Amino acid sequence: MREKSEVNPIWACRAFPAFPVVLAAVSDDRGGRNVITVALVHMFSFNPPVLGIGISPARHSYGMLERADDFSLNIPGKELVEEVLYCGSRSGREVDKFEECGFETVPSKKIRSPVIGECMVNLECVKRARIDAGDHVWYLGEVVHAEMEKDADREKSLMYWSGEFRVLGDVIRRR
Repeated sequence: MREKSEVNPIWACRAFPAFPVVLAAVSDDRGGRNVITVALVHMFSFNPPVLGIGISPARHSYGMLERADDFSLNIPGKELVEEVLYCGSRSGREVDKFEECGFETVPSKKIRSPVIGECMVNLECVKRARIDAGDHVWYLGEVVHAEMEKDADREKSLMYWSGEFRVLGDVIRRR
């Protein structure tokens, strides 16, 4: 066994691999809309496909997600890194991030919230569960419709960890 010493759990979690980054878009029952950069994203079920996003209650999108029945998850490529950074650092209370980033908001096929045309993958999710988990609330959404560019590849998808945006590098091992 490797030698280990006890550390602060917060610091140990920094050893966790990078998170995928998505642009989550939501429209609420008041006619508002917002897009937020989310790096707390996880697959909770393969069949049916259920994805979860962790949102801080301090975020503008939190209130919108509380009121909404759905949201879209949009997977950006590296060419959108500036827009991803912008959407993660500005509040939808103050600016229309769709407009500021020049995003083409495309009507969804099966949900109210829009999808972002510039992203290589669009996942339309119906909210199925809400889980309080410390400083974030997880919203689990069942993917009810998905569209993907023909050449979309997860090696082109943005990831984020510890202040850095990344794309996949070399494949170290295949299953």
